[in-house]
Amino acid sequence: MTKRLTAGAIIALAVGAFSSSAMADEGMWTLDNVPAEAIQKSTGLKPDAKWLEKVRLSSVRLAGGCSGSFVSPEGLVMTNHHCVSDCVAELSTPENDLMAKGFLAGTRAEERRCAGIEVNQLTEITDVTDKVAKATEGKTGKEFADARRAVFAEIERGCSGGDANVRCDVVTLYQGGRYNLYKYNRYQDVRLAFAPEFGIAAFGGDPDNFNFPRYCLDMSLLRVYGADGKPISSPNYFPWSKAGAKPDEATFVTGHPGSTSRLNTTDQLAYLRDVFAPATLMYLSELRGRLIEFGRRGEEEHRLALEELTGIENSLKVWRGRQQALVDAQFFGDKVAAETELRARIKADPKLAAQVGDAYEQIAKAMQRQRALAPRYLMLERGRAFDSSLFSFARLLVRSAEEAGKPNDQRLREFSEARLPALKQRLSNPAPVHESLEITTLAFSLSKLREEFGPDNALVQKVLGKKSPEQVAEDLVKTSKLGDPKVRLTLFEGGKEAVAASDDPMIALAKLVDADARAARKAVEEEIEAPVEAAQARIAKARFALLGDSVYPDATFTLRLSYGHVKGWTEEDGTQVEPFTTFAGLYNRDTGAVPFDLPESWEKAKGVIGMSVPFNGVSTNDIIGGNSGSPILNSRAEAIGLVFDGNIHSLAGDYGYDMRRNRTVFVDIRGMAEALRKVYKADHLVKELGL
Repeated sequence: MTKRLTAGAIIALAVGAFSSSAMADEGMWTLDNVPAEAIQKSTGLKPDAKWLEKVRLSSVRLAGGCSGSFVSPEGLVMTNHHCVSDCVAELSTPENDLMAKGFLAGTRAEERRCAGIEVNQLTEITDVTDKVAKATEGKTGKEFADARRAVFAEIERGCSGGDANVRCDVVTLYQGGRYNLYKYNRYQDVRLAFAPEFGIAAFGGDPDNFNFPRYCLDMSLLRVYGADGKPISSPNYFPWSKAGAKPDEATFVTGHPGSTSRLNTTDQLAYLRDVFAPATLMYLSELRGRLIEFGRRGEEEHRLALEELTGIENSLKVWRGRQQALVDAQFFGDKVAAETELRARIKADPKLAAQVGDAYEQIAKAMQRQRALAPRYLMLERGRAFDSSLFSFARLLVRSAEEAGKPNDQRLREFSEARLPALKQRLSNPAPVHESLEITTLAFSLSKLREEFGPDNALVQKVLGKKSPEQVAEDLVKTSKLGDPKVRLTLFEGGKEAVAASDDPMIALAKLVDADARAARKAVEEEIEAPVEAAQARIAKARFALLGDSVYPDATFTLRLSYGHVKGWTEEDGTQVEPFTTFAGLYNRDTGAVPFDLPESWEKAKGVIGMSVPFNGVSTNDIIGGNSGSPILNSRAEAIGLVFDGNIHSLAGDYGYDMRRNRTVFVDIRGMAEALRKVYKADHLVKELGL
């Protein structure tokens, strides 16, 4: 789909430059700073402290990158199918493919542990800006980065107190204008209660992805268990509304949007446009081709590749949409105009001008340097050269052994004392590593390493020797023992001596490339991230002086509130898109061929399911990746839907928001309830949900 993306209506707040308040329905607001008056004007609800506390404690984060919410007092969590697909795939076998068949636990005893899923519940937000500012005052470059890392580690360690059931994160907001400490209850015993078949969860596949009308039951139900092995008590939860969503009804989304770039400078966006996005699109496109080829080898290979291929196709569509926005002359021109106006306002105030100084020039200089550093950083440190779960485990073990001997405030942040419980959980995950798929992805990424650096590069020669990428990948995967969580934990607990004595080939590879990878990371942190973050902080302080906190910060995978309305839209050609689809539309769309092929259970239910029941819907809520699994609420804090996607116009949402056509796509509560009753006969869950 090729449509010109217009930006005139959205750029002011996308950059946060010259508006004192967000446009109606725009914004991902932190719960300690919601625009109560604006929300009341738009929706009729003025959220008070009691309402905000309820939605905070009822909302959860899935640490792997999604959102969710408690929906019963017995620890039941609602989220998307695509947020638990790792778990479903890991619980599957060739003989019992739960991705294809779906899963329903008839009793609590039948609920299956999702070893890779951790649920976080936000309990407290504390402003620690003064502590960070004091620690970093007057510092620049490496000195700034080191001081900030140290104070972050100190704050997080003091917050968690060594309690493995608590997670604490210092979060940078407004690009350094504010720092908040987020404290979470941490739940690691999470079990699968229900997941539908992949065929209905992702009905329409990639052709329908980011489109609407839509017909997906992209839902799942998890249950959180405590240390006593029993479901936790969750007195704060979102009851399901029996009425569901209504056209033009006010809607509220609580979730964890991952990241946005709405406050970035035009030089930062130009780097994304010219370097990162094209490279990412090429890499993903080639990997997609390899996985399609792998999946054609047989039924088992198709099953193994399905989940990863689905994620890659989703990422491809996201980055195509983002790049389409960035190369649009009007869109980018409006970003330039907004930045120019902000800089003019800063220049007009001598105090602000002195404070900001050469911040914009420093960012521009850093972006030019990043163009040179990015290929090596992406390959060696971000893993594009080593696409392998086994290698990821090896790097974690090698680095944890090395970092453990350092003072806490000098470690790489992911190895700080506050992060060790999550690291240990990842290493202990019993999910199987599929040898044939590992070989395929590792061989591909090693070939990209050789392609990027050339066959004569010293590191390439060390890694490949006289062998092809395919031969090296096969040797490494077939001889490594790191697929066994017991082996990984033994090495982790044995520390530096155990890792040094290990003869595992993946450990050897991780050691071989670690110095080069660390050097690439160090260069980016000191030459790019540190000066950019320091410069952004100066700009952020000026923006605060002009606007205060009347604008929202970029997304940071922390809990946010978005408000909006159930509403369709009008396309540029005049086509009116209605806000709801029904089950009748689902059955009309069934062709019997993948990806428009309904599962057998849905074919059998055709005579009993209510054809007029709303299935999917759209709203004007402002969301981004990471909001998947978020509840859509009415003003009474009842769940009326479940966020699972955005429409095609939402793909530019990383850089701005256009209320005219940008839409959140959700599963209607009535559709989910009808499916649980009529298709899956899940009466025990229907009863627990109060329906």
